[in-house]
Amino acid sequence: MKALFIGGTGTISTACARLALEQGWELTCMNRGNRRDVLPDKVEWLQVDCNDAKAMKKAVEGRYFDVVAEFIGFTPLQVERDIDIFSGKCGQYIYISSASVYQTPPAHFMITESTPRKNPYWLYSRNKIACEDILNKAYQENNFPVTIVRPSHTYCERSIPMGVEGKKGSWQILERMRQGKPVIVHGDGTSLWTFTFSTDLAKGFCGLMGNPHALGETVHITSDETLTWNQAYEIVGQALGVKPHLVHIPTDYIAAWDSDQLGGLMGDKAHSVVFDNSKIKRLVPGFCAEIRYDQGVRRCLAYMEEHPECKREDPAFDEWCDKLIEVYFSGLANRKERAVKE
Repeated sequence: MKALFIGGTGTISTACARLALEQGWELTCMNRGNRRDVLPDKVEWLQVDCNDAKAMKKAVEGRYFDVVAEFIGFTPLQVERDIDIFSGKCGQYIYISSASVYQTPPAHFMITESTPRKNPYWLYSRNKIACEDILNKAYQENNFPVTIVRPSHTYCERSIPMGVEGKKGSWQILERMRQGKPVIVHGDGTSLWTFTFSTDLAKGFCGLMGNPHALGETVHITSDETLTWNQAYEIVGQALGVKPHLVHIPTDYIAAWDSDQLGGLMGDKAHSVVFDNSKIKRLVPGFCAEIRYDQGVRRCLAYMEEHPECKREDPAFDEWCDKLIEVYFSGLANRKERAVKE
């Protein structure tokens, strides 16, 4: 069985590629070829800029794949390109969407695949919804063999997932914890969240590859473990051997302070969600996410200690945190002082 991964070396796709190879798939990866070292030598590489539709089409001319998986398709133009290139040339096309497409804020905390899709806060999510619509129409009208996968907050050993992060990831937050500096948690920290380790997601994903029952279906793949954000930060602190100094700032205040935080917070992390994984378990019997968040955090820390390139310092984010905390709590103090005087 032959599979083509468009991407193949990212947080999610690396784990999926490794497991697919273990299961005997003949794997070809199409990307710019910058991270070939993360996969075994038996992978075939098509070094292509996937922004160049003509180059993509030429690279796969005359070839047929049992599965094509699109890991780096973020816009309608990209999926329209894929439909043009792979119609009649693959047995299954798996599109990686996002659980952030679900109704935000949710009408109910329990999320199923039939939960309405609507996200007014995040363009990323609205683009994913548009991509899904195009693919479903292609399936309904032209029998394009699509399967849509919606991951939620998936991470790998290279970085610990946190709430309020800078552009370089979470390492600076770990440093703040170690140094005893205050760490920002959005809201009151009691909203519910789910973290999924990439190797767990890969088990569900690879179970969908070549699965005839998955054609035309949409399915999310997440862990069944649910934590509050306060619990998540405390778990990281325990793994570091420190008691984190958590400070809570309203999510809308953070988003107003920095619009770059709007989508990821108001459009995703700020809202309690619990995923019903019945569908993936029905399509892939035996699927179960096994890595708890505390276990995943320790795996990440061990890996990062051995790989200094993962320790990405971010002084700009450090300064951003200090300034936001100062401004927010100064404002609270001023309001309290005025209230006392009145």
